[in-house]
Amino acid sequence: MQHLHVSCPACLTVNRVPGDKLSLGGKCGKCRSPLFTGEPLELTSRNFDAIVNHTDVPLVIDFWAAWCGPCRLFAPVFAESAKVLEPQVRLAKLDTEAHPQLASRFNVCSIPTLVILERGREVGRTSGALSGSQFQSWVRSVSGS
Repeated sequence: MQHLHVSCPACLTVNRVPGDKLSLGGKCGKCRSPLFTGEPLELTSRNFDAIVNHTDVPLVIDFWAAWCGPCRLFAPVFAESAKVLEPQVRLAKLDTEAHPQLASRFNVCSIPTLVILERGREVGRTSGALSGSQFQSWVRSVSGS
């Protein structure tokens, strides 16, 4: 049986989850918080490396800013997609204004930019707001989920 590592969004503890039980979501072994909430995570300098580098589940990051019109239009699509795609794919948002140093690590030049990571390695990227079906189709095609 294959186990996947999943960082707890609350306490950042890395949990081992049996691959065949991933669809059940699970709780953190340390703090008992849900490992998946059906909502995008907010990435910050405090949790970024733990979430990005210690999660075996594909991770989609939405690089955005509050002043960006297309980002605001895409935000509800991204949030609704978390309910559909989790726990096979984790969704997270990174505010490029609040954390420019993290955005620069990914050479983000325009927003919204969507990046798919698998075990911390970039496997897909697109820019611009998408419809829910376009976004979910793109995520599934790139991540194989």
